Amino acid sequence: MKTFINIFLLSLILCTACGNRNVSMNQTEATKNDSTRNFVLPVIPAMLTTPESRADHLVRHYWENVDFNDTIWLNHQEMLEQAWVDYIDLMRLVPKETINNALRQVYKNAEKQKPFFSYFTTLADKYLYDPNSPMRNEELYITVLDAMLESDVLDETEKILPNERRKLAERNRPGRLAEDFTYTLSSGKNGTLHDLKAQYTLLFINNPGCHACEESLTELKQAPAINRELEAGRLKILAIYPDEELQEWKRHLSDFPKEWINGYDKGLVIKEKNLYDLKAIPTLYLLDQKKIVILKDAPIREIEEHLKQQP
Repeated sequence: MKTFINIFLLSLILCTACGNRNVSMNQTEATKNDSTRNFVLPVIPAMLTTPESRADHLVRHYWENVDFNDTIWLNHQEMLEQAWVDYIDLMRLVPKETINNALRQVYKNAEKQKPFFSYFTTLADKYLYDPNSPMRNEELYITVLDAMLESDVLDETEKILPNERRKLAERNRPGRLAEDFTYTLSSGKNGTLHDLKAQYTLLFINNPGCHACEESLTELKQAPAINRELEAGRLKILAIYPDEELQEWKRHLSDFPKEWINGYDKGLVIKEKNLYDLKAIPTLYLLDQKKIVILKDAPIREIEEHLKQQP
């Protein structure tokens, strides 16, 4: 499954001479019979001549040729899934307000048939929530969770999981104050996240010894912008171990640079009180000097890009 906008969609957005041609992904007209459905993109009005306006129209009307009362579409899940991937990737070209309104409308339309609604929530889980998805996007997923919680097609039992995920997603969102906690160093000395003094704080919640954590640790050690800010004293890195196997943590103490603050959560507060979303380890948060979240659960390359842009 592709995880980037395909060339056809991009050309459709950029081209200003498409007129009123009704074009499908496979360049055929939609056929409606007992077994066949073709995904047909909406017509982009010729009066929309800028890439921004064309992308905006496409996002708003993307699913208009799908009949959400017709569950035979669900026999073509590979086609629908590819359409979903392109749709989500297309959203990077439009404003947040357009994204939220369009995505909520998709789920409102999908309510016409519960199997449709369930399938589209499954796609959101796979691409927007799964920690292994390169398209993972919590802000978009929050919009989906809100649609699920407001929907009449789900009963109260079916809303338990999305409700818990919604509560957890609300914590430590970009622009919010990061949850404070106490960490303990190998010396036994304690400190708190909020007491750290630096222009930036990079919180690295990890489990020493796990393969992904070792890879991230190596990448962080080699990240130019991160290490530049660290050496200049503008950045502090707090590596925190949230679990109880202290012998394993102590065994890997020498793996961490001495310039970092490397501690553990003695009271297991982070995990037991769900202060941070630990569906995947490691996880990284970039905070400003007031401990406001700049980047949440961000890949190292995104943190690097942000720091590179700073004077």
